[in-house]
Amino acid sequence: MYITTYSKIHFTPLEPKEEQIQIVDIAHAQSLMTRANGHFPEFYSVGQHSIACGKEAIARGYSDRVVLACLVHDASEAYLSDITRPVKGELEGYRKIEKRLQDAIYLKFLGQLPDTVEGEQIKSVDDTCLYYEFKHYMGEELLEEAPRKWSDMEFVVRPFQDVEEELTAMLREYIAKVSQ
Repeated sequence: MYITTYSKIHFTPLEPKEEQIQIVDIAHAQSLMTRANGHFPEFYSVGQHSIACGKEAIARGYSDRVVLACLVHDASEAYLSDITRPVKGELEGYRKIEKRLQDAIYLKFLGQLPDTVEGEQIKSVDDTCLYYEFKHYMGEELLEEAPRKWSDMEFVVRPFQDVEEELTAMLREYIAKVSQ
């Protein structure tokens, strides 16, 4: 079984092949997917979140590998969509499928999986962006103490084409840096 991606690839999410994983598909899909399962009061895309995570990692002075990992940390959602955290926690099979696909994405673009330190940096960036997204859009503080943010996060409705273009450019830039 396969899905047909934006670039017309017949992608097999249950058996991902490296050559099927394309940044144009990731950037296009993420620019059209909503964060918070569509419950924010205005459109804010997964692509905008990925860009924010990349910029936060840059502002923190993290390695090019970590910046790239932050840009693709939700890339599996471009092929699987997403399931809210409370439900996903109950779906062991889905989590295994998502991990296999996300690992394939990391291997394609990073050459290897993030190590423990890199994983902690990615999670810290992701959690920081999540915190400020929910604070801005929902007035909800997800942690007792606000995490320090190093970048200026932009919370505006943007045309999906602009998000797709910016995310694609950032991905190309950091893929080139990491592959040198």
